[in-house]
Amino acid sequence: MNIKLVTVGKLKEKYLKAGIAEYAKRLGAFCKFQIVECPDEKAPENLSEAEDAHVKEVEGERILSKIKDKEYVILLDLRGKELTSEELAKKVDDLSTYGTSDITFVIGGSLGVSPEVTKRADFSICFGKFTLPHQLMRLVMTEQIYRSFMIINHRTYHK
Repeated sequence: MNIKLVTVGKLKEKYLKAGIAEYAKRLGAFCKFQIVECPDEKAPENLSEAEDAHVKEVEGERILSKIKDKEYVILLDLRGKELTSEELAKKVDDLSTYGTSDITFVIGGSLGVSPEVTKRADFSICFGKFTLPHQLMRLVMTEQIYRSFMIINHRTYHK
């Protein structure tokens, strides 16, 4: 199975890089895992609607360029479905059982994603209504992917 995490922006903090690297290493026992970074579009503080739409469009094109047709796309979106860790694990397990071997998770930029990215998503999930920095969300998502495989394989980590 191939799991890809497509993100906007560059990861800077060493402690986040270390945490992600640890979970990525652990994931190697279960899947081929990779993180693909797309450059973020620079945006002034007070954006007009047109500028906001333009930033999302440019970042959206960058995201979509990293996704192949055969990939099942799970978008992190505030309007997505809230899942427990067990429900996410079941989703990943069901996808692999029914022939989907390429799953891509997408974390958009700070303004969100373009309508085209939302349309491309096969499924959307939400981690709640609170806001997390995008860099921290990478760590959280990587850990949840690892947790999913631990649940699927009946390992005790997830408790």
